[in-house]
Amino acid sequence: MKKERLEVGQIVNTFGIKGFVKIYPYVDDISRFDNLKKVHIKSKKEEKELQIEEVKYQKNMVLVKFKGIETVENAEKLRNSFVEIDRADAIPLEEGQYFIADLLGLDVFLDTGEKLGVLEDIYNTGSSDIYVVKNELGKQFLLPYIDEVIKQINLEEGKIIVHIIEGLI
Repeated sequence: MKKERLEVGQIVNTFGIKGFVKIYPYVDDISRFDNLKKVHIKSKKEEKELQIEEVKYQKNMVLVKFKGIETVENAEKLRNSFVEIDRADAIPLEEGQYFIADLLGLDVFLDTGEKLGVLEDIYNTGSSDIYVVKNELGKQFLLPYIDEVIKQINLEEGKIIVHIIEGLI
């Protein structure tokens, strides 16, 4: 089941005194924020839609000024919130690319047919993504996203087929 919203970052701090927030982006291309008009801000306490007034960049971080957030005190209230966009506002992916939100929770099977576990997390090491798979006993397997290991991703069937190369687990 596809999620209606996609997480694109997390507000990690404020910036300046005019209400800017500093966002740690979860997207490959941070200039993608230039085209956003609105986002959903989600914290443990609340969820709200905010209009984007201005976007700047500082190193690998995104600085955003939201309409109605005019002071550092107001911006501070957004710290640690997650930034989500509607799926309709997402950039279309090329064939063979996937949104992480669509992959998490998929069943992971060995190419022999045996179930390895469920995809619990994905993180990037710089050179490649690492898929974190957890089995029913709680054991984790770290699988690099390389052609030799990740053989097939099938969103319709909700599964990933992997081949375990020697020395991997």
